[in-house]
Amino acid sequence: MAEMVRSRRISPVELMTAHLQQIQQINPTLNAVVDLFIDQAMASARTAEQHLTNGLPCGPLHGVPFSIKDSIDVAGIKTTAATLGRRNAAPAEKNATLVDRLCQAGAIPIAKTNLPDLLFSFETDNLIYGRTNNPYDPTRTPGGSSGGESALIAACGSPLGLGSDAAGSVRVPAAFCGIASIKPTSGRLPRTGHVPPSGGWIEALWQIGPMARYTEDLILAMRLLASEDDADFTSPPVTLLEPPDLKKIRVAFFTHNGFAPCNPEIKAAVEQCAHFFVDQGVSVEECRPPGIEDAYELELALLGADGADGIEAYLKAVGSSETHPLLNGFVDHMRPHRATVAQFAKRWAQWDEYRANLRAFFNRYDAILCPVYTQPALPHRGSLIEENFRGFSYTMAWNVAGAPAATVRCATHEGLPINIQIVTKPWRDLLALQLCRTIEDQFGGWRKP
Repeated sequence: MAEMVRSRRISPVELMTAHLQQIQQINPTLNAVVDLFIDQAMASARTAEQHLTNGLPCGPLHGVPFSIKDSIDVAGIKTTAATLGRRNAAPAEKNATLVDRLCQAGAIPIAKTNLPDLLFSFETDNLIYGRTNNPYDPTRTPGGSSGGESALIAACGSPLGLGSDAAGSVRVPAAFCGIASIKPTSGRLPRTGHVPPSGGWIEALWQIGPMARYTEDLILAMRLLASEDDADFTSPPVTLLEPPDLKKIRVAFFTHNGFAPCNPEIKAAVEQCAHFFVDQGVSVEECRPPGIEDAYELELALLGADGADGIEAYLKAVGSSETHPLLNGFVDHMRPHRATVAQFAKRWAQWDEYRANLRAFFNRYDAILCPVYTQPALPHRGSLIEENFRGFSYTMAWNVAGAPAATVRCATHEGLPINIQIVTKPWRDLLALQLCRTIEDQFGGWRKP
């Protein structure tokens, strides 16, 4: 789209108008957009068009629309985080750092998208805006917590978006809607302007991550987004490392994490991608990293070390006197993990050991190929079923590790997308995306709903 704008094959106004019309057509069915910036987006598109007319230099995303999960600040727009107490929140005073960086590249904010109550669910439903539906089957969820983003992007209402991920919240929605996304290395992207803000002992578990239909767009987005931020001291100035030649890559793959079995179609999709890499001359072995069978318990133990007191205090502080059942269901998984200081110290030691063991595993392999989830998109409220909830361990494993994890579509089952997940050593984000792009080139990636 940016190339079309630069070459004058389409104007920023035409491009923006097309996206606004598409959103107005699809949103009554999907309920993915909660705030549409019609006036602001069109004014910015006209400015971008004048910029071209005057022959001024263009940024790499000049005139391209992008969407933002409603937990990330956009100047002049309220950020609700989909929780009742923030329904009438004051408009944000300034853009989140990553929103600003996309705007500096010439991109134009078009919409805020739906999410679960305070982000805590693998589905997208809340007491303010209601439920978001999957564009491939409205009886199913697009996932969560970045489900509004995934549904909108899959249905061509936006080409690029920002989500956030503490346990799988950009990768599960991407998989349920057949688009591409990445949870970057912990600390890779600044989180300034996110609601709730980063901080505390769980800050290493989560990241903001870009989402798009095509992997090449994520590669561009990461190049634009990845640099230090003075306001977020957890985001260090680490250079993006270019990926090595594919023939030099060593890949491990697994189809069972030792905790939650996958459906046959998921297993077949992972094996199909592994065989493809072998055919490309890549060194591939079936091998499961040590300890990932414990990732589910470890993630919930870290999130719930205070028995969810922090979440309850935040909800009380913002005035959320009522919460959605999906949030309550997630928090119920955290409460049993309340820990004393001594117990928490033991958990932290387990966390250190987990990360150290994975680091040693990456001395033997450059990347891991594995499932994103145990099955295609769930029916609404399906995540509340215990067996289904345990399946999210496949994404939790890499939040606990702090490693970059990317996902791309590689197959279809009964009309629903199937994605795989590529994980690499921390700070090798571009390698994860390059391997996803190779799979996308072979198996087709995103397909129109």
